[in-house]
Amino acid sequence: MPVPTTVRSKKDEEDGVDQGDVWDEWAQGKALIKPPDQLELTDGELKEEFTKILTANNPHAPQNIARYSFKERSYKLISGVDQMAVHFVLEGTLIHVDSDEARRQRARQGQTEEAAAPEEVEEAEVVGEEERSDSVDSKMGKKEQKVTNQFNFSERASQTLNNPLRERSCQTEPPPRCNFSATANQWVIYDAYMEELQKQEKNKDKQKSSKREEDKSKKKQMITETQSDDITKVAKVVKIFERMVNQNTFDDVAQDFKYFEDASDEFREQEGTLLPLWKFQYDKAKRLSVTALCWNKNYQDLFAVGMGSYDFSKQGHGVLLLYTLKNSTCPEYIYPTSSGIMCLHIHDRLSHLVAVGFYDGCVAVYDLKAEEGGAAQPVYRSTAKAGKHTDPVWQVRWQNDDMDNNHNFYSVSSDGRVVSWTLIKNELVFSDVIKLSLEGALPECLEVVEQPSIACGTSFDFHQKIDFLFLVGTEEGKIHKCSKAYSSQFLETYQAHNMAVDAVKWNHFHPKVFMSCSSDWTVKIWDHTIRTPMFTFDLNSAVGDVAWSPYSSTVFAAVTTDGKVHVFDLSMNKYEAICQQSVVAKKRTKLTHIEFNPIHPIIIVGDDRGHVTCFKLSPNLRKKPKEKKGQELPKGPEVEEAKMEKLLSLLREPDYSSI
Repeated sequence: MPVPTTVRSKKDEEDGVDQGDVWDEWAQGKALIKPPDQLELTDGELKEEFTKILTANNPHAPQNIARYSFKERSYKLISGVDQMAVHFVLEGTLIHVDSDEARRQRARQGQTEEAAAPEEVEEAEVVGEEERSDSVDSKMGKKEQKVTNQFNFSERASQTLNNPLRERSCQTEPPPRCNFSATANQWVIYDAYMEELQKQEKNKDKQKSSKREEDKSKKKQMITETQSDDITKVAKVVKIFERMVNQNTFDDVAQDFKYFEDASDEFREQEGTLLPLWKFQYDKAKRLSVTALCWNKNYQDLFAVGMGSYDFSKQGHGVLLLYTLKNSTCPEYIYPTSSGIMCLHIHDRLSHLVAVGFYDGCVAVYDLKAEEGGAAQPVYRSTAKAGKHTDPVWQVRWQNDDMDNNHNFYSVSSDGRVVSWTLIKNELVFSDVIKLSLEGALPECLEVVEQPSIACGTSFDFHQKIDFLFLVGTEEGKIHKCSKAYSSQFLETYQAHNMAVDAVKWNHFHPKVFMSCSSDWTVKIWDHTIRTPMFTFDLNSAVGDVAWSPYSSTVFAAVTTDGKVHVFDLSMNKYEAICQQSVVAKKRTKLTHIEFNPIHPIIIVGDDRGHVTCFKLSPNLRKKPKEKKGQELPKGPEVEEAKMEKLLSLLREPDYSSI
């Protein structure tokens, strides 16, 4: 940009430089200055081109770093060396113009400038007022107004209330006083000291005697503990050896249980036999009867036996025994009881819990896992205060846990009550489900005045699929269909037998079928939707117990007081038993109970002499339909239900029923 001469001349005059000297310097020619040691190159050498390649490698980076390789067990050169070299780093505060942070800064700068503008105006006014000494404010002597700053300034103050002073006082009665005076001499002091010494000696003697007794008790406990410890160390081993010895002794029985099949069944069309296997007996319970049998669902070789008496004029003690097929000579568990056992049931899922009903009306729960000194005692037991029955308990059944996941079971007794027992902490909590009477169920709000109107319950069973439905058999021969939800009425009443109903049981497969037996010599099969029985079988003797088989919907067994076992298969013969066999050695022996094993083709039968005998069913008693070539027969509970339904449909036809 050209500079005017007037301005240039003024500047030169101020700097004191002559204008002519400056022009002389620019006019002179400029010569190149060369260092003395510079090489002199020809034009060809100067025009020669040298090519250099710039790379990103760091020339100062090491090239021969070696590391030890444990995999190859040798040193290996490392090729990947960091080539980056940092010469200068400066962290800046620059922000992109279009970024959000830049917009916020511009917005803040605009606010501060707007706020600063009135302040500058005010300052100018203040300065002007200060310069004007003859202003009105200076003359009047007023104070200057305080200018607020640009920040958000707020001033707050608060004053708290002082708590008012209070004065409290109370007046008490003075303690009672009494005046005491006595004269003390040397003999009085001596006598007092002697009495104190005698008291101390007596206390020492008492402490010594108590210590001796404690030491004796501790020694006894130590001896018993050491003995028990010695026994527990070898108990498991001894039990295994005992089972091995018994298996060797009764090897033929074990072989028959596992492999023997009666070949003569091939020549019998519709008949079968029972093969005796083991016989279980307990010497201390010879005079007791087998009053209950129950298999363990989790351990199929273990079953429980309840020992009591059906002779009500000779009641006494009882025993709860648990046997295993691995050892027939001695029970696995022995629980003596003060009253005779009338019934028992093992929990389906928690196989260590056994519910027991007694002749005196009590119910109890035994825990097989208890290993302490009081293991022979039940963990739960009902009392008169806790609502126990007033008559013998004829049957107990475990049910599903309640809403609070508490275990519970039901019991029926001759006092006409069906009671639900719930295990809560360390006690049994009862609730009456239904009260039986000759006219019908009694509501809980009404008290029973006439004792003869009560119906005596002798047996019951719960439906396997419908949780609230159950059957109750009575001493009058009636069977009542009841519900847990209705405690004041029966759903249905069946005129079943002429004598007491000894057992009533639902079919394992068909949801409508149940079976009952009585001392009137009959076994009847019912459809609970029909009041009349579908099948009636006369066994010519009082029937003690019946049981459905777990493998077929049409097979069941019954025991009678004449010592015979009757096995029926309705799909083969609807009129008589396919097996009728006497299984006792003495004629006067009465059979009391029977149970099918849940898996193996065996049954256990109890009698009134305290013996339990195991029998194996022959092939004809567990016969299945023959499979055709190339065709597989359907299996499962649906097939068994259809098989029973087919029999019932024949009986439901009007022509057949009229006959």
